Amino acid sequence: MAEIGFDDFMAVDIRVGRVTRAEAYPEARKPAIKLWIDFGAEIGERKTSAQLTVHYTPDALVGRMVCAVVNFPPRQIGRFMSEVLVLGLPDAEGAVVLIAPDQDVPPGGRLH
Repeated sequence: MAEIGFDDFMAVDIRVGRVTRAEAYPEARKPAIKLWIDFGAEIGERKTSAQLTVHYTPDALVGRMVCAVVNFPPRQIGRFMSEVLVLGLPDAEGAVVLIAPDQDVPPGGRLH
């Protein structure tokens, strides 16, 4: 495991947001869901694509709080521009389980 300095960690801007819209993304190479996430007034709404189809449906994601890296450059995922990286952990089979606060918090809060 490579060590990083505290300043390196602080350069990664991880924020909490609320999913406002979610749609299946059947055109993706691997099964995915498109997400639109509200990160509050400072950042606004950003969109992303994530391989979440094992544990989540689009309808179940709307209204859910998620954590995401918001300061990566946008990345083209097929014909969809991903603007943030939603964070999750693999289950025993490698499927993504989302990371989220265990209590309701205001959108846009920064992890620290």
